[in-house]
Amino acid sequence: MSSQRATAFVPGHVTAFFSAHPDDDPAVAGSRGAGVTLTDGVTVRVSAVDGAVDGTGSRTIDGEPGSIGAVEDVLTDLDAARADVAVETDLPIGAGFGVSGAAALGAALAANAAFDRGRSENDLVRTAHAAEVGRGTGLGDVVAQARGGVPVRLEPGAPGVGELDGVPATARVEYVTFGELSTEGVLGGDTTVLSAAGEDALDRLRADPRLPTLMAAAREFAREADLLVPEVAEAVDAVDAAGGEAAMAMLGRTAFALGTGLSDAGYEPEACRVDAAGARLVGGRGRE
Repeated sequence: MSSQRATAFVPGHVTAFFSAHPDDDPAVAGSRGAGVTLTDGVTVRVSAVDGAVDGTGSRTIDGEPGSIGAVEDVLTDLDAARADVAVETDLPIGAGFGVSGAAALGAALAANAAFDRGRSENDLVRTAHAAEVGRGTGLGDVVAQARGGVPVRLEPGAPGVGELDGVPATARVEYVTFGELSTEGVLGGDTTVLSAAGEDALDRLRADPRLPTLMAAAREFAREADLLVPEVAEAVDAVDAAGGEAAMAMLGRTAFALGTGLSDAGYEPEACRVDAAGARLVGGRGRE
């Protein structure tokens, strides 16, 4: 028995600031804000086994059995639940890197190719965005990861509803993670103060769309929204004292910095770069 197989890569995404915009329609719901996509990301491999009976194929995360709710919803939408799906990432899960959204978008791209579903990119992004919003695991990562670069989400929602711009810049990015922070817990609560701070930050960046402005707006947002955790605050202050730019990743106990900010402050961070291309198929589609 042979299988049709496809692989997608989706960049990680750290949100610098955001405002929440819920809606009964998950494709319309989303967030406004800005962030940075990373060359460290998520790889999703989908294998469609020929002649497979109805049912669910195997699911692994970094080689261990496991599944992600948003991925399952995407596969159902594409009638691809019977596929074998492998999600691999070097990024920490639940720490503000958009892994759930990346996995959902990667599954959409790879399943569309493996099963030859003939969907457009916008359709696949919409499917992944709706799946993640529906699961409560994110509001804007998917559309940002589809674009790549330094995306600015001007209007919430999936393609056809939302609107994107970007900061035309690239950079080395360092990050250090101190643990998980529940996205569902924050998004499920009262987001009034958070969203007001996010709107202020977005106005600031739109007036001056440069990376230093994004980082300064991110730091102010974390304080105003009362999301800053002690370990991250300490790291951000240390980077500032060393002459660098750092901020908190939303939503996670993670500090990220431009250039060598965290290294200069005495940390031992992971390092990558801004991802220029956004989500894409890699390696071609093939049989095995």
